[in-house]
Amino acid sequence: MSEPTDTVDPLALEQQVCFALSVAARGVVAVYRPLLEPLGLTHPQYLVMLALWQRAPLSVRELSRLLQLDPGTLSPLLKRLEAIGYLRRERDRADERSLAVTLTATGQALRSRAEQIPPAVVERLGISLEDLRHLHAALTQVIEAARPVAAT
Repeated sequence: MSEPTDTVDPLALEQQVCFALSVAARGVVAVYRPLLEPLGLTHPQYLVMLALWQRAPLSVRELSRLLQLDPGTLSPLLKRLEAIGYLRRERDRADERSLAVTLTATGQALRSRAEQIPPAVVERLGISLEDLRHLHAALTQVIEAARPVAAT
């Protein structure tokens, strides 16, 4: 008698974590897009602004670490945000080798408009805040688990 063949194909696209994460990321960023456009921000620029609203001033190195972006990817984002008047990049007085990133008054004022974005995203996704918190916790666990693997 033969065994049942109900085994899942380990290479099935719909079974891949990387596929689910990729599609989910694109979908969520698409939800943010129309909310960010009136602020003149792209999603990566929004992430920079979130970090600065929370912790400015920051060195480029600290910002790179917080956002988990290499400086080569971060630099064009900062240049664009500086060009539209949301931040300034200046040599750190304590360490001339380091660039300090600070918010302008316009960048600081933008925060009050941006506070409307998280609840709008929750509403548009139609997922409970509790479920989103659980998802965030699970994704944070995946990020931490992948970190040492990605470094090798």
